[in-house]
Amino acid sequence: MTLVIDILSWALLLGGAVFGIIGGIGILRMPDFYTRMHAASITDTAGMTLMMAGLILQSGFTLVTAKLVFIMVFLMITSPTATHALARAALHDGVEPLLDHDKREGGGS
Repeated sequence: MTLVIDILSWALLLGGAVFGIIGGIGILRMPDFYTRMHAASITDTAGMTLMMAGLILQSGFTLVTAKLVFIMVFLMITSPTATHALARAALHDGVEPLLDHDKREGGGS
């Protein structure tokens, strides 16, 4: 049974790492601020959830598990909230989203 839990735990940890790498690539490849922020926030939340689930499986039923659950819930609330606040602040500051017709007409490739 412990081998199955270890394999599942490592699969979740590796899945979380893959989401982190995809988020980093998304930040580099996306054309404007809002799509970059979207790529980072979605993969951040998904990667964190998978990594925390893997760590919870590794720790078993201990006080560490309770702490990891509290951390995961806290991050699942604060990460999207911070992303929303950042997007609203950018929009309020005048950062305009890049629209599809802007790419076609705006002298891009």
